[in-house]
Amino acid sequence: MLIFRPLLSALVNNPLTSKTSGCIYTFCCTMSEASKDEPTAKPFKRGHEENEDSAERVQASKKIKAEGENTEDERKYPKKKVVLLMAYSGKGYYGMQRNVGTSEFRTIEDDLVTALVKSGCIPENHGDEMKKMSFQRCARTDKGVSAAGQVVSLKLRLMEEVIEKINEHLPAQIKVLGLKRVTQSFNAKNNCDARTYSYMLPTVAFAPKDYDTGNISAFRLEPETLQRVNRLFSLYKGTHNFHNFTSQKAPNDPSARRYIMEMSCGEPFICDNSQFSVITVRGQSFMLHQIRKMIGLVIAVMKGYVNEEVIERSWGQEKVDVPKAPGLGLVLERVHFDRYNKRFGGDGLHECLEWDHEEEAIKAFKEGHIYPTIVETECQEGSMVSWMATLPIHDFKNSAGETQDDKDQKQDNADDGNATD
Repeated sequence: MLIFRPLLSALVNNPLTSKTSGCIYTFCCTMSEASKDEPTAKPFKRGHEENEDSAERVQASKKIKAEGENTEDERKYPKKKVVLLMAYSGKGYYGMQRNVGTSEFRTIEDDLVTALVKSGCIPENHGDEMKKMSFQRCARTDKGVSAAGQVVSLKLRLMEEVIEKINEHLPAQIKVLGLKRVTQSFNAKNNCDARTYSYMLPTVAFAPKDYDTGNISAFRLEPETLQRVNRLFSLYKGTHNFHNFTSQKAPNDPSARRYIMEMSCGEPFICDNSQFSVITVRGQSFMLHQIRKMIGLVIAVMKGYVNEEVIERSWGQEKVDVPKAPGLGLVLERVHFDRYNKRFGGDGLHECLEWDHEEEAIKAFKEGHIYPTIVETECQEGSMVSWMATLPIHDFKNSAGETQDDKDQKQDNADDGNATD
């Protein structure tokens, strides 16, 4: 249209064309307005470009459809902040916490998240980004460790029979036992005041080092021996520097100081012709391998490999070689929310995070999945007896270099891909 403007000016100002200037002006204006409305011509596209456009339209259509379905689900089942009570047998799993992008190392959370997605409790596109669902666990259990009272917090869609729908997609050795609504700011890890663990082991672990372990079913724990075991466990009570009871913690690291409320060994019992006992420990929180090392050191003392003064020495600044008992018998029994319950449990809007109504289900799961697995595996593989044979390797002395457990930990990390602590 620009080419018309000089022509229009010339025609209007020329006295020879003044009579026709009005008509010409009207014609040019009409052409100008028409050019504004005319669509811009599209460049020619080759076949592969048209295919790309088609593929993009298909993807966009699928995305819109999925978002529409999610929006409908959100309207029908809005996401709410809840906690789930879980129980699981840890055999065959590389711990609780998932390692996104590492499918070869199966964890409890891998199967849980898969079940949450398949049941429709969380959007499918959030499966790999559980932070969007505010997901948090109370305790990260180690490779092979079980739980009877693990608690996780997250946002999910509260549909009908939600627990049953989740369990439909879980293997038999993992089960959701309960669900409760919590405050929007609730965090399972940060709001947990204490954790209670148990450790089931054959009592032959407390036999003298020269005892023949070829037939563990013949050993029986004497009452006097049990009393000494409990006296040693009682030494752990209180706040101590447990830097020697985990890996890669410096003596001056404040996080190595942990508070132990209770630790004791229960009365022995017979299971599958062998005598077992259960150690119970409650503390505010525990570091990686801490409980197994606490038990391992007491076993070493009871068997006569080192004097009991090593326990107090292990809380000092120097490095001490502390053995780590097998993970098979360790079970997360219960997590405690005393402060949360005191503040919100009686406000009329929220429930106390206690699981009295689920006790029978917890007991049934332990008797059906956890205890049989521990006993059967111990009797077949002899993990405790095999581990006791390694105790002479440890010197239990102050050491500025690597301890035997540091070397073992490096090997564990290489074997299972878990370098976290």
